[in-house]
Amino acid sequence: MLIIRRLIILNFVLALFATAGCAQNERIGATGGGRDRLVIETASGDEHQFYVELADDPEERRTGLMYRTEMAEDAGMLFDFETVQPISMWMKNTLIPLDMAFIDEEGVIRRIAPMTTPKSLVSVSSGTPVLSVLEVNGGTFEKLGIKAGDRVRHPLFNK
Repeated sequence: MLIIRRLIILNFVLALFATAGCAQNERIGATGGGRDRLVIETASGDEHQFYVELADDPEERRTGLMYRTEMAEDAGMLFDFETVQPISMWMKNTLIPLDMAFIDEEGVIRRIAPMTTPKSLVSVSSGTPVLSVLEVNGGTFEKLGIKAGDRVRHPLFNK
């Protein structure tokens, strides 16, 4: 009887750890923790720091921020498309509104798509060939005064 009780308690504790791990996967955390530091310099001279996950292979680019239920204010995802090309993104299975910055090989933001619609299948185009896309919480770029023409500092653009 004591062994059965201990096994039940052990299973309960293991289930709690598994649940905590799943909840963590739904949210991109803030302030580092294995994420790349990225800085956006605005035309006015302000600098805004983000910690981003890098999507640099086909599977990571395909999945992106799908199924995430929240994201820290200073978090995001940087998509590396490896070559300069016209890019189209969509919001399929993405549950939170996002701002998308389309960035050229020099790290210059060429276009911003603000407050994209969750779960939308509408294509969001770069409008010009770019190397990467930065996704952050919807409304962030407007709140921080980030606009097309601002510069992004990240190792991806130091090649």
